Amino acid sequence: MADSTPARPTSRPSPGAARRPGRPRGEGQWALGHREPLNANERLKKDDDALNVRARIENIYAHRGFASIDPADLRGRFRWWGLYTQRRPGIDGGRTAVLEPHELEDEYFMLRVRVDGGQLSVDQLRAIAEISERYARNTADVTDRQNIQLHWVRIEDVPAIWRRLEAVGLQTTEACGDSPRVVLGSPVAGVAESELIDATPAVEEIVRRYVGNPEFSNLPRKFKTSISWLADVPYEVNDVSFLGVRHPEHGPGFDLWVGGGLSTNPMLAQRLGVWVPLAEVPEVWAGVIGIFRDYGYRRLRNRARLKYLVADWGVQRFRDVLEKEYLGRTLLDGPPPELPEKPIDHIGVHPQRDGRRYVGVAPVVGRISGSQLAELADVAATHGSGRVRLTPYQKLLVLDVPDEQVGPLVGALRRIGLEAEPSAWRRDTMACTGIEFCKLAIVETKARGAELVAHLEERLGRGELGDAGISIHLNGCPNACARTQTADIGLKGQLVVGPDGRQVEGFQVHLGGGLGMARDRTAGFGRKPRGLKTTAEELPGYVERLTRRYLAGRSGDESFAQWAARAPEEELR
Repeated sequence: MADSTPARPTSRPSPGAARRPGRPRGEGQWALGHREPLNANERLKKDDDALNVRARIENIYAHRGFASIDPADLRGRFRWWGLYTQRRPGIDGGRTAVLEPHELEDEYFMLRVRVDGGQLSVDQLRAIAEISERYARNTADVTDRQNIQLHWVRIEDVPAIWRRLEAVGLQTTEACGDSPRVVLGSPVAGVAESELIDATPAVEEIVRRYVGNPEFSNLPRKFKTSISWLADVPYEVNDVSFLGVRHPEHGPGFDLWVGGGLSTNPMLAQRLGVWVPLAEVPEVWAGVIGIFRDYGYRRLRNRARLKYLVADWGVQRFRDVLEKEYLGRTLLDGPPPELPEKPIDHIGVHPQRDGRRYVGVAPVVGRISGSQLAELADVAATHGSGRVRLTPYQKLLVLDVPDEQVGPLVGALRRIGLEAEPSAWRRDTMACTGIEFCKLAIVETKARGAELVAHLEERLGRGELGDAGISIHLNGCPNACARTQTADIGLKGQLVVGPDGRQVEGFQVHLGGGLGMARDRTAGFGRKPRGLKTTAEELPGYVERLTRRYLAGRSGDESFAQWAARAPEEELR
């Protein structure tokens, strides 16, 4: 699964290159000679490459059971193989921050299946469905990172799951951990009418060479990537992104962005101002992740993402180090990408470049089941398709549909609960895993999201918003896995004071966030009015009230984000 030849800088990094005036030494940067681990996580990785834990899972833990697992493996190295212990049922959000890990965790696992580029064949979809039904109590969540997550997995079943996945070309390798995570890609790569370059070869080459390669298995923190010709992936919130651009002299290639990330200290990625041809994307990607490995901060986990290094260095210095120390050559200057007139939406029926169609459907907040995935595989195959794609918005696409099969396919998908003509609420609402399974969560999200969608459909109808839409992202904690800060209405889970004075589940409200996904869209984290919170019970009524005020107060075709930026604060409560 990984190339045995490591990618290395063309020259040894210069210790002086990373020194910033005023910044004390000792951030744990390898390139400066700071190899001694500065915290328990760094010690764990130095003691044993996390990739090695697979052998212990297969040869020891799967035979001896949960009680036999070394804690350092259980709560550390297992992540490199897509495994997290899930939350023990019945523990409320008020105890999330006070209990020890062993008190929070259950003896079951969440298993993340990486689906690079979101690309699945019908056979792969059937394999995931079979695993879900047999080993994961029929659970399956489509994530906003184009993965599928399973729950209730026993350690005894993990080797059999790996064998089934790998038999169809899937893996869980480095789906979690301080490693190169799943590579996001356009869900219509290779079929979109407006695409000039299919980035799939670059995605596949990066995965082939570097995923599971010890050269990049010990990073300061996670490393997130997107590679797409189209601006249909959230390219501004990744550690590295390659976005399609046409050079006036050299033709189609990719614009390089670095240093994005959300969580508790959100930052948007910045352009390096270079043009990268498709064939060079894997090499340049390896240079960027190499800088992160060697110069990234390892002392404090909350400052160990690439965004902090980019913020300290600036893009020019980052480019200089990339070119001089990792590539050994100068990259071509390049123009910024030309964004579409409006954000790309893949839900519904759309033409492919070959004359066939693709159909996008919306599960409710990404929650699906193994049996639905099996039905989806059957429905797709029956109507002439052998390929399905996942989107970074918790949605699904069926590709290669003959024109005469579109109507029957849409009806068949509806019958299994997958809607190609959803309401704006169903289309634009996402939710993270939440307290049902996640040990970091404070509140429930999936069920709350489904209740919210149902309430808004009933009270506001399916079409009142028109084409505008209001994106709603529910997060169970401050970590922003569902991209809280970039939604029209971002909801950060926390405990709030209820009407009776007791603490209950609720959300802090962010308003008017968004990404630069179209010409008239400016990326930003919106507005966080002071003290604006809602209880979970009051959430549907609050969003309904806010939407009615927007519809009554907007000027012409003004978007929700534009209205929220100028509306008096009392209108937002």
